[in-house]
Amino acid sequence: MSDNQVGAIIENGPSDWQIIQQDAGGFGALIVGGRWVSDPKGKVELRLAFEESGTSVNHALDWQAARTTADGKWSATLAKIPAGGLYRLETRFRPDVQTNGEWSPRGDMRHFLGVGDLWIIAGQSNSAGYGRAPVNDPPELGLHLFRNNEQWALATHPMNDSTDTKHPVNREGANSGHSPYLQFARLLKQQLNHPIGLIQASLGGSPLSAWNPTQPGDAALYKNMLHCAELCGGRAKGVLWYQGESDTGGEKLKDALTYEARFTQAVAAWREALRNPDLAVITVQLNRVYGVSGIDGDTGWSVVREAQRQVARKVKAVAVVPTFDLALTDCIHNNSPSNLLLGERMARAALGMVYGKAVDWKAPDLKSARVAAAGREVELTFDNVTSRMDGLDPTANSFRVEDEAGMVPMEKVLYPQDARVRLLFSRPLKGRAVVHGAYGLNPAMVPLDMERFLPMLGFHGVPVES
Repeated sequence: MSDNQVGAIIENGPSDWQIIQQDAGGFGALIVGGRWVSDPKGKVELRLAFEESGTSVNHALDWQAARTTADGKWSATLAKIPAGGLYRLETRFRPDVQTNGEWSPRGDMRHFLGVGDLWIIAGQSNSAGYGRAPVNDPPELGLHLFRNNEQWALATHPMNDSTDTKHPVNREGANSGHSPYLQFARLLKQQLNHPIGLIQASLGGSPLSAWNPTQPGDAALYKNMLHCAELCGGRAKGVLWYQGESDTGGEKLKDALTYEARFTQAVAAWREALRNPDLAVITVQLNRVYGVSGIDGDTGWSVVREAQRQVARKVKAVAVVPTFDLALTDCIHNNSPSNLLLGERMARAALGMVYGKAVDWKAPDLKSARVAAAGREVELTFDNVTSRMDGLDPTANSFRVEDEAGMVPMEKVLYPQDARVRLLFSRPLKGRAVVHGAYGLNPAMVPLDMERFLPMLGFHGVPVES
């Protein structure tokens, strides 16, 4: 800031493009301060105006005097700012000898401010945005991003751009690409009529331990996430979480088998640190992966999917969305068109679970598995089916059943055109049995709720009931 500037100067407060998290009543607040430079005595005044018209937001937010001190400092709080925008913060210095405020000595301004909801982007590469292929996903006023340079800006891809980063702990080794979250924010803004701010914190390849302060290690990405959140006001509506690929292995599948407990711990830690016991977490079940083989990989991938499914069942305000129908851009990353669809699914989950909108967002989820036909059949019944469970490929079998004699040979998969799927075997079940759905790294095409064209969630090791 030039030392020869005059009038009211903002030294702390919001920056251009910033989105302020609204409270439970639908309001935000701004704490602003700085210094004033003028020869005559007077007062600093400020107001909040609509960016598009220049009119004051309301009478209570029109021109008002700030608190001033003899050493040339000033401070003020603008409270009860209604959710919406975009707003412009204006200041001016009003000398005592002058009454025409419209020509008072100048003051600093902040532009394109909004009050709405903040969502934190966390996880690994599919959250950082590794999608390739051109797709129409344009920027839009009211969808803003707190970038790695710790500056607010209009949200655009790539979101995990490392240009002028202030925290290299989450710097990508290559340029990132397209992610689901601009589409997510756009659909929320359309339905909720207030701005959405995104806070980027993800990193490709990062394990859950980097986000979980209850585990050994320094949890560097957890600390960075909190650092970014504090710079944005210290509060958020929720976390957008796509992670788990790096936790599918470990010695004797330790990382996979402990994922449910460790992710539950991480969610609790985030909520405590962000002082929000209702902090929403919208997570994504792992998609398929190509080019990896081996039984440990198949099992580990399936176990993590089951953990993601179970956390959403057991922990409040956690949602999980499916991915098995999404195309990849390489062996493991969703392509750009698939990210648009994923962003829509995550937005619908947020609208239904967090904002209470009447939307059918939940994916088909296994409710029960029961033995039938003298042990030669297992009947699967699914929750969250609005039409019928069916498969696009009648020859595909994405299920696996194991009993005390090993893997059970399956003859056929039948769809009774309701919420059930029937698995027929060439021999009766022997003793205790479990069923897996969408088993392995690259499962066959899974059944869908046909009217919504929404695939089922994968599951693993579900006991078959007698």
